[in-house]
Formats: sequence, structure tokens, C-alpha cells
Amino acid sequence: MGGNGWMHTGPYQRDPAAAFRRAQEEQLAEDDHGFPGRTIGELWEDPDWHEYIFTGGTGTVLDQPMLIEATDPDDGPYMRPLTDEEVKAWAPDGRPTYDDWDAALHSEQLDFPERAQGRCTVLYTDGQPTRIGYWGVTAD
Repeated sequence: MGGNGWMHTGPYQRDPAAAFRRAQEEQLAEDDHGFPGRTIGELWEDPDWHEYIFTGGTGTVLDQPMLIEATDPDDGPYMRPLTDEEVKAWAPDGRPTYDDWDAALHSEQLDFPERAQGRCTVLYTDGQPTRIGYWGVTAD
């Protein structure tokens, strides 16, 4: 088996970790994947959740337990924001729109990460941050 790529957006917040948690909470409210009544933190303490994620996953932000710094190494099942340089490689003004991001992912100008990893970047509308684009690859 190989990992499956996924992408979606979540609400913007100035604090990237808070925005990531909010995106996870929204995703979990839409689909608890058979683990009802649990928080994100509780899920990541459950060995059954680990088995579920690492043998298939959700194809969403729920597949990563936490957001790491943009400059942290790329190992582990983490969500990592792009660095400014990584963003400017496909969005020279450093303020990508949803359409810029979508086109970059579909044209392979912007890569999907390795299996069990996620990436994110702020998306802009009329020069203002409005959403965060999340994408990744399942662990399976």
C-alpha cells in the first residue's frame, strides 16, 4: 500500500497552532471516524486511534497529532507550516490565494510531503489572510 494525498482548508487564526486545532475540531465534528465523544488529545492517547491512523487514516488534519515549527525536521506524523522561502518558490509575492495553492498542488509545483506528514500555509483573499490550506499524505 501507499499513502493517499489529501487537501482541504481551515479557518485562519493568527496563531497557527490554534488554527490547526480549530481545523481538527471542525473535522472531528463532521466525522468522528467511529470514535465518538472524544477530543483530539484523547484520540491521540488511544492505541486504537494510532492503529486506525497508521493503517489507513482519515485523509484529513486528524492524521497529525500536532503542528511543529516550520524549521523542524520532517520526521513523524506532524503538520508543518511552510517556510517563507518555500511559499515564495510557488507564490513569489508570499501571499498565495486559494487558486494559487490549488494550482501549485495540481501542477506539482508544490509537493505533497512524505507519508504520514502534513503541510500548511496561510491563504489570502485581496491581500488579507482568510484561510489556511492543509495538505498531506496518509500513513498507510
